[in-house]
Order: sequence, then C-alpha cells, then structure tokens
Amino acid sequence: MTGQEAIGYIHSHQWERHAPGLDRIRTLLRALGAPQTEQKFVHVAGTNGKGSTCACIAAVLRAAGYRVGLNTSPYLMTFHERIRVDGEMISDDELASLAEEIRPAAAAMAEHPTEFELITAIALLHFRRKGCDISVLEVGLGGALDASNVIGVPEAAVITAMGMDHVALLGPTQADVAAAKAGIIKHGGDVVSYGGCPEADAVFRRVCRERGAGLTEVDFSRLRLRSAGLDGARFDFLPYEDLYLPLAGEYQLKNAAAAITALEVLREKGWCVSGEAVCRGLAAVRWPGRFEVLRRDPVFLLDGAHNAHGMTAAVESLRALFPGRKAVFLLGLLADKDVSAMLDLLAPLAERVFTLRPESPRAMEAEALAELLEARGVPARACGTAGEGVCSALESAGRSGVVCALGSLYLSGDIRRAVEALPQ
Repeated sequence: MTGQEAIGYIHSHQWERHAPGLDRIRTLLRALGAPQTEQKFVHVAGTNGKGSTCACIAAVLRAAGYRVGLNTSPYLMTFHERIRVDGEMISDDELASLAEEIRPAAAAMAEHPTEFELITAIALLHFRRKGCDISVLEVGLGGALDASNVIGVPEAAVITAMGMDHVALLGPTQADVAAAKAGIIKHGGDVVSYGGCPEADAVFRRVCRERGAGLTEVDFSRLRLRSAGLDGARFDFLPYEDLYLPLAGEYQLKNAAAAITALEVLREKGWCVSGEAVCRGLAAVRWPGRFEVLRRDPVFLLDGAHNAHGMTAAVESLRALFPGRKAVFLLGLLADKDVSAMLDLLAPLAERVFTLRPESPRAMEAEALAELLEARGVPARACGTAGEGVCSALESAGRSGVVCALGSLYLSGDIRRAVEALPQ
C-alpha cells in the first residue's frame, strides 16, 4: 500500500452510514493493543479556535523540550497535515504502514470503522510509535461521541469559544451543543474553559461538579494588547509580558490566552513549562488558513470563518486592521450553516463579493449565495473556480485594496493553490 492508497482506503469509509458512538473505535483499538492507554493527552473541543489553540499548546510544549504529537482536522493542502509529531507531518511510508496494520483488524469487525475513526487510530498508533511524551487531540465533532474521546482522563480537557454549529447533529440549543462538548470532561480530570457564553458555561460548571473535575475559566482580564498588525501581535497575559504571536486576527490572542491557561494547569500537574518556553513557543506558532496573509500587494487574507461566531471574529479583526475601509471578499459557505446571520455580519464591510461553491455535498451553490448578497445590497458575482475567483477579487480590489477569502475550510486549499500560482 502506498500513502495515496492509504488515503483512498480511509476516505472510502464515510461516517454517514454509521450511527455515532465509541463502540467501533474501542473495538478497533483493543485489537491494536490499546495504544491510547499508554499515552498522555491534552484534549480540545469547542466551536471555534480549536485548531489554533491546539497549535499554541503543542508549540509551547515543544519549546519546553517535550516530544509532542498533534492531531487536527480538517486539512488545508494535504491529508498528512492532520497528524504531526514535533511539527513534522506523517510521511507517506508511515501512513501506508499504519493503514496496512489497521486494515485487517478493521475488516474483521462486525461494523467497519468510519473515516474519522481510522484517522484517530492511525494518529494514536503513530504517536506511540514515535514515543511522544504528550499529544494534543482536536475533537472532530461534538465531544461525547467523537472518536477522540476514546482516551482516558487527559492531562487537561480544553473547551474553546462556543457558538451554534452542527445543530442538526448536536441539538437545537446552546445547552445541547455544550452538553455534547462537555462529553470530554472526565471524572476527576482538569478542565479549562474559554467561557463567555452563559448558557454553555452553566453546563460546563454543572458537569464538572457532577464529575468531580477541576474547572479553570480563562481570565481575559490578564490580557493586554501592545500592538497588532498583519505580522501578528505583541501582548501581555499577566504575569507573562511582551509575548509575540505571529498570527493575524485579534481573536487569536484569546485562543493563545486559553492555551496558556491550559499550560498553567499542566504545570501544576508537574509538566515543566517555563515562562521562557511560553514565549519561545508562541513565537514559533504556525497555523495556516486562519487570518493568514497570502499576499501584500494588494493584501490578500485567508480565513476559515465558517459559522456566525467565526464570521463575527473575522469581521472584528478586519475592522481593527483596516479601520473605516471596506474589502473585496471571496466567499463559499455550506448550506447547513447560519448563512443569513453570516451575510448580515459581512455585508457592512463588503465592497464586492465573489462567491464560490465549496467541494462538499453540503455546499451552497455559488449563484444562490450571490443572490442572497445582492438582496442585501452587496454587489456579488458567482465564479466557477477558485482561480477565477482569486483573479476577479484581485482585479476588483486594485493595488491598494484588501481581499479577504472567508468561509468553508473546504475552499482554503483551492484558494491557496490559486494564489500561489499567480505571478509574483
């Protein structure tokens, strides 16, 4: 089996045909020697900011001298991004070897594991094989029934910013969504919560009480912005001073604050994470596709704001970076998101919008999205390809304008490739 054959095998087992639950992943991992029982983890759930928070935690732990695994989703450019050790993506040979190890065990099961369950098993085996001291796992969907929740009590369970997403699967209310995320809270564990959403916060506090888990809510009064721009931000998170985070977007500072709070919990449990490691680790963070600067002449930003909460954060960051200015947008959305709320947030900042259809069966058609924008008084035009959209947006913005690509992460890789293909 080659790496590409392994990816094909994994993708051939979609989750739609399976009921949610942990039975399949538990059965699979038992057949593989239960690799999760020998490892330490930080487990990260939430609606927005999971990937950035994971990246910050992993970078600081690496700076502290630990060997660190990182499992995130989705990917932007290549499948291998999902599974990393000390920042290095899993190789084709490693992926193929692990898929071959897993395939007989999966085939012997009464119900074959899903795509995400296979990826989780590969990540856990890879982290064991690489001798990771600790690994950071991002929840794929929800928490309670997510395949990553097969682990025992993590060193810290982190719940990032909460919003309304995946309501068809997790429930129609904020309390329902929070209850699903709270599934990663284990008896006697330690929990870090981003906070700021009263209905969700009440759920997390109740579940922590019921399960005897320690709860730390991020204290954003410790956060002080020094300066911010397209190259990132300098800030304090007292008592840490003059930290540098090379990620644009004001919302990233709050993700970094949540990560630092989680690292403080780890320090209390005996992990050696110095202030110097926090400083060096954050300065080394790289997390593509989140308010990432792809070009500067004109400015071209790429952000994976794919729900109303993420759109709010992106709009606030644009206003802070470019006060009083409008932007040209590239936009592609999934139809099962709160599209109306997202467009209401975007419209006041939009000079013009070029719409695209993400590569997903859940995608909204580009023409339908353009019609909704036109109804809000925003000039909009549907584009057939990412390349057409990128060229049209850059031409519309001119040399002194701002282009911002927003929406589904399913589009991010295509947009990045289209930008990289342009002459410099």
